[in-house]
Amino acid sequence: MQQQNHLQTAAVIVAAGRGSRMGANTNGPKQYRSLGPSSVLEETVSRFVQHPEIDLVQVVIHPEDHDLYAESVNNHPKLMIPTEGGATRQESCRLGLEALSSNGLKRVLIHDAARPFVSPTTITDTLGSIRSGCCVVPAVPIADTIKRAELSDGESLAVTETVSRENLFLAQTPQGFCFEEILAAHRQMESTGETNFTDDAAVAERVGMKVLLSGGNANNFKITTALDLERANQMMASETPTALPDIRTGIGYDIHRLVKGDGVVLCGIEIAGPWRLDGHSDADVGLHAITDALLGTIGKGDIGSHFPPSDPQWRGAESDRFLSHATDLILAEDGKILNLDISIICEEPKIGPHREDMRRRIAEICKIEMNRVSVKATTNETIGAVGRREGIAAMATATVGFLP
Repeated sequence: MQQQNHLQTAAVIVAAGRGSRMGANTNGPKQYRSLGPSSVLEETVSRFVQHPEIDLVQVVIHPEDHDLYAESVNNHPKLMIPTEGGATRQESCRLGLEALSSNGLKRVLIHDAARPFVSPTTITDTLGSIRSGCCVVPAVPIADTIKRAELSDGESLAVTETVSRENLFLAQTPQGFCFEEILAAHRQMESTGETNFTDDAAVAERVGMKVLLSGGNANNFKITTALDLERANQMMASETPTALPDIRTGIGYDIHRLVKGDGVVLCGIEIAGPWRLDGHSDADVGLHAITDALLGTIGKGDIGSHFPPSDPQWRGAESDRFLSHATDLILAEDGKILNLDISIICEEPKIGPHREDMRRRIAEICKIEMNRVSVKATTNETIGAVGRREGIAAMATATVGFLP
């Protein structure tokens, strides 16, 4: 029952730099250094492939780093084959955009590989502010006093001016653009030989685009030095699921009548047969129960409060839309779905032959690993309405962890 949506939004992750300020290391440039159980680049990539509004992720790497990339980054359906960058960050960004240019994309985010702690909220807010003729830059106001200095006597730096910090901001990534506009801007700069811009917003400014600021996050820092990497590993340790201080459980239940038809939909999978489930939507009791369980972890009511059966727009709707909505609400609150356990109660159809497809579909909708999904089935031993084959019921338990 999965719909094939037209691709709208991509992320370009720039990972072609050498990271000279980090210092030499046998593990390669900083984006491939260890960060918790994975690497800096893998953590960065995961933030984008897991985001519900991102359709494609294109990583740009140095020509010498194909083996390092293969060792450091896990495959994902949204992840494109890495493309090679150029001599400058600006050229690498353009080449990343060129690699995506045949996909008919509307929006694009461009992000530094060495910023592994970008939050789902920052990604969502940046995407939501993109409009034609503008680019969006997450930024944080400068809190420290700023000094301008120059070399004195050829040895020491001497302050020449104290600069007002009023209306000054630190620009972060991801920076958001209409895809065709930023690609055209990069092509224009490449044709004129202007190649020294340090971020894509500067390229956009150069061609006359308006630059808008959105809220940044202090944790979305760029790993540049060994001390930055040490800080990042400390943050990573506090973000592991075993260290989550806020773990919540939700329970969902649903039941629908069986009527004559040509098949039922359970946990997103069509199963042919002489019955169908009767309901305002496709009546998928499995996905409905999971949706209610997830909503319960964040106190957001039940499925009916978000998708009222009295609203005709939801007549016949596929229930993956409901579950996807609940998942997005979890992600928006920086939650992580740790486990989903679903029990289907029916006399027929047989669930066993479809169990793995159900687990796979649920994991896909919820953007989690398949081993975090359990689908079980039992009969009602011919007792009651379900036992008389008058309906099918489902119960679900969801466990979600939230970072402080």
